[in-house]
Amino acid sequence: MSDLRIVSLIPSATEIVHSLGLSDRLVGRSHECDFPESVRSLPACTQPQFDPNGSSPEIHDRVTELLQSALSVYRVETELLRELQPTHIITQAQCEVCAASLAEVEAAVAQLSQSQPKVISLQPSVLAEVWENMRLVGEQLGSDAEDSIASLKQRVEEVRRRVAGQPEPSVVCIEWTEPLMSAGNWVPELVQLAGGVPYLSEIGQHSPWTRWESLEAVDPDVIVVMPCGYDLQETQEDAKHLTQHPVWPQLKAVQTGRVYYCDGNQYFNRPGPRLVDSLELLAEILHPSCCDFGYRGTGFSTI
Repeated sequence: MSDLRIVSLIPSATEIVHSLGLSDRLVGRSHECDFPESVRSLPACTQPQFDPNGSSPEIHDRVTELLQSALSVYRVETELLRELQPTHIITQAQCEVCAASLAEVEAAVAQLSQSQPKVISLQPSVLAEVWENMRLVGEQLGSDAEDSIASLKQRVEEVRRRVAGQPEPSVVCIEWTEPLMSAGNWVPELVQLAGGVPYLSEIGQHSPWTRWESLEAVDPDVIVVMPCGYDLQETQEDAKHLTQHPVWPQLKAVQTGRVYYCDGNQYFNRPGPRLVDSLELLAEILHPSCCDFGYRGTGFSTI
């Protein structure tokens, strides 16, 4: 489809488009889309309506205030969309805190009188739904996703082969540090595939707020910190909200040195093809003796 003009309003969708070999058809992106590197030069069609800089409690308070005031967390740049004249806009209906909502995108599209782009909405919560999203995007854009999916599934099976028969540590993944939130949706599934047993969240269910008492009661073998939207350095800096809590030094994972800080922004927070990278990263954390994929120092650290 030589006339394709794609705007992706969520990083995972941008990465799906890239996996389909259609990066050159992208004409716009969200303010958070940064992979592959080439998309950074594209105009940003969304902007946050809050200051995204600051600590986890500061950001939580800003977003909560917007939501309680019935205001949108993100702004869709309608005039820019009018200039770009996209044929397709890819968005999400997963989380109104993560990216512009489907309703906001549809409202913006309704104002584009000269063009009516096709809106593709994604809402995956487990790996199988990521594969289906890739197929959906491929079908809508005239590109076959099956080879890409098959390659990703082969990598999943390779991880499963490597960790088969290994001890299964108990694992808690933390998606937000203050207030405390454990990572849900696809993350517990990744933990299982990587040879661990997930606690404080359920496969396919939204990430739940949790309590320190619950974390203390579970006392997992491994804690993986992956705050939504934070890179590795930001995660390390924000970890003070964990390390300064009186329960923290009493936890088994802390005492045995099995706490890991991750680049959640590039990996676990994006339900696209790089969830398989996230799986490999987790397997390297949980079973370093049989899984060395090269993520230490770039995707995760222990400091």
